Amino acid sequence: MATELTRANKLFSSTENETKDQASLGEVNGSVAVPHNAGFFKTLRAYMGPGVLIAVGYMDPGNWITSIAGGAQFRYTLLSVVLISSLIAMLLQSMAAKLGIVTGKDLAQLTREHTNKPVGFILWVIAELAIMATDVAEIIGSAIAIRLLFNIPLIVGIVITAADVLILLLLMKLGFRKIEAIVATLVGVIFLVFAYEVFLAQPSVTGILEGYLPVTSILTHKSMLYLSLGIVGATVMPHDLYLGSSISQTRQVDRQNREDVAQAVRFSTIDSNIQLFIAFIVNSLLLILGAALFYGTASSVGRFVDLFNALGNKQVVGAIASPMLSMLFAVALLSSGQSSTITGTLSGQVIMEGFIHLKMPMWAQRLLTRLLSVTPVLIFAIYYHGNEAQIEGLLTFSQVFLSVALPFAIVPLVKFTSDRTLMGEFANRLWVRVAAWTATIVLIGLNGWLILQTLGLF
Repeated sequence: MATELTRANKLFSSTENETKDQASLGEVNGSVAVPHNAGFFKTLRAYMGPGVLIAVGYMDPGNWITSIAGGAQFRYTLLSVVLISSLIAMLLQSMAAKLGIVTGKDLAQLTREHTNKPVGFILWVIAELAIMATDVAEIIGSAIAIRLLFNIPLIVGIVITAADVLILLLLMKLGFRKIEAIVATLVGVIFLVFAYEVFLAQPSVTGILEGYLPVTSILTHKSMLYLSLGIVGATVMPHDLYLGSSISQTRQVDRQNREDVAQAVRFSTIDSNIQLFIAFIVNSLLLILGAALFYGTASSVGRFVDLFNALGNKQVVGAIASPMLSMLFAVALLSSGQSSTITGTLSGQVIMEGFIHLKMPMWAQRLLTRLLSVTPVLIFAIYYHGNEAQIEGLLTFSQVFLSVALPFAIVPLVKFTSDRTLMGEFANRLWVRVAAWTATIVLIGLNGWLILQTLGLF
């Protein structure tokens, strides 16, 4: 085992001798010290942080529409999809973190190194499109939250979201731990808002528990399958796999020391699972809120503004309706959009550096990444004259596209983490390989089924 780890180190773990600009997210790579021979909780505290940056991608504004609409249309049935998606996310993110820790390279770097130019280029394009699809939800969600809170026109709000990338540049100067703390605070706001609103809605506990049990009707009902894939796409995010393999390297790890590597893998996995469990709770709350408040009503909840208005309308949600609930919803939406913006921008940098080795100043690189995502949304908004209904129509489609793009990130991830030449003794165990490949095959099959149904061939 030691020999295998040494061989992996010789191939990919020369990062101790690499310059910072060669390392993934070089300005923060290995910047956080961790204790050695310390107690469990003290060590865990040092490793806590990257998981919350990953988790925000699993509760971004794209989740809101798909999850709440799923509850409004099918009550608690799709909770089983949220549960299965979250378990898949925990498995994949632990693999992504392990890949970065053991090899010293992120998923984008390794994918580019192990593919020829045409294949690498195609995978890069798909990864960039996935980033754009993610940003569609974040940009639209943030812009609408700004309009709801401050009555600022939607197009102006979209422009503002393009500038918020500058906030990340300032935060990076404060240190990576500060970014983790700020994002954790925003996640806390989202959790508390929806926990409070679900508490007021008084959902059926029995219905919730039954909803976590999978049903076969999801596969045969076209609308239910479409929303299910939207939930999967919004829950298991392709860009988070690239980001997770990168930010797991922000902790200082001696890759020549087997105990150091094992400790980093163990505590990074615990951190990731804790934060993704919180994301699972938030996504469940979103669907439960949609089911408890809107199932069986004539009210449309397909848009953020619909949800905002409904929460203040007693004819829709009953006695719990109040302007405060609507404002809390908008605050949570803005928190979600801004926290997701931070991680989305970092993911864009990881993908761009890893696939095409783009070398430019950090501020220019982040601004370019953001503009690539903002531009199509802005063009769409101008074309439809700021029509929110048309713009929000992009949301569910963007989440389904993420589900379609996901296998192109999963397949390399599973392949690399199962390779004993790369991973040594840390290569995936048999049950992990079986579970990961099964999830990948099922996801590809579901996407194919949806396409056939959409084309009317099935």
